[in-house]
Amino acid sequence: MPAALSHLKVVDLTSNLSGPYCAMILGDQGADVIKVERKGEGDVLRKTPPFVNGESAPFMLWNRNKRSIELNLKEEGDLDICRKLIAEADILIENFRPGVAGRLGLGYDAVSKLNPRLVYCSVSGFGQTGPYGPRGGFDLVAQAMSGLMSICGEEDGPPHRLPIPISDTSGGMFAAIGVLTALAAREQTGKGQQVDVSLFESAISKCVYEAAYYFATDKRPERLGQQHRGSSPYQVFQTSDGWLVLGAAAQNLWEKACKVLDCEHLMEDARFSTKADRVANNKALVALLQERFITKSNQEWFDALDAANIPAGPVMYHDEVFHDPHVLARDMVVEVDHTAAGRQRTLGTPVKLMGTPGSIRRAAPMLGEHTDEILAELGMKEEAAD
Repeated sequence: MPAALSHLKVVDLTSNLSGPYCAMILGDQGADVIKVERKGEGDVLRKTPPFVNGESAPFMLWNRNKRSIELNLKEEGDLDICRKLIAEADILIENFRPGVAGRLGLGYDAVSKLNPRLVYCSVSGFGQTGPYGPRGGFDLVAQAMSGLMSICGEEDGPPHRLPIPISDTSGGMFAAIGVLTALAAREQTGKGQQVDVSLFESAISKCVYEAAYYFATDKRPERLGQQHRGSSPYQVFQTSDGWLVLGAAAQNLWEKACKVLDCEHLMEDARFSTKADRVANNKALVALLQERFITKSNQEWFDALDAANIPAGPVMYHDEVFHDPHVLARDMVVEVDHTAAGRQRTLGTPVKLMGTPGSIRRAAPMLGEHTDEILAELGMKEEAAD
């Protein structure tokens, strides 16, 4: 059975993470993704460590399921090749600084005349319009300006950058959602359109509790450390040999947790009677629960909480995550054969379609690995892009 997007062709003009991540999502579900890379240099991420046999591990992870062609978009011959690719494509993804694609002759207005059905996705730091539109943008900047950093970290500490590239990956996911939404609209109208996604707005959209708090109170949300803004107990606790999270904010779960933790007297404490009371008195509650958690191991507490159907789980490190039986059973670690790096592990796709499943069909390409193949598909001589 063909994968869900196997009928679609994507021209990927992106580099770094946000745009390539979007293209990866589409490729994992079967789309034919042609990655257009700068001749002689390629995606700047190819130079990012760590390396395996000279190949960037980060680049390989989110550029799987793609073919690579080298083009110099400042040369008319290569630009013409790119236009031919776009004319036959369903989707184009670019993450140039706003205005650059237009100066190259590859802006939406120009290419939509070549291909009116084209879904044209632009991923940028701040979007294609507005006072910040012309700026470049990175995940770090989006985290800072969106409010994310202001609410991360310890209460009395400095703002904290999430060590995961949440703005980049969220931007890539929203871009993929936008592309699929535009494709659905194309089914009705017969026409493509431009999709405009920014890292800044993707990061802002993650501040759901903080937005609700501010809109309701007009007050600046405080940094709370591990405390959840609307739930308690709902955080990490130290056990005798590690760390464990407990999510027992709902009243029935709270009462069950008190029984499992052998602190049923807390159910009678007025400070913890309701969810709102527990949030208001979270520090006192956490201190009391911590006294219980430190008395047993991660496994002992997890087994007891899990048996009572209380959401809980150990804090796992990545060497544990990628050997976890559930992770493996759900195919979140898969292997591919890379031309230079050999047999490599990569992440599986978290979107499981039962009827038309996606897959990791090919490793990330070498720079220009498929240039001749792609030119042949266009009916052009192999030396055309030399």
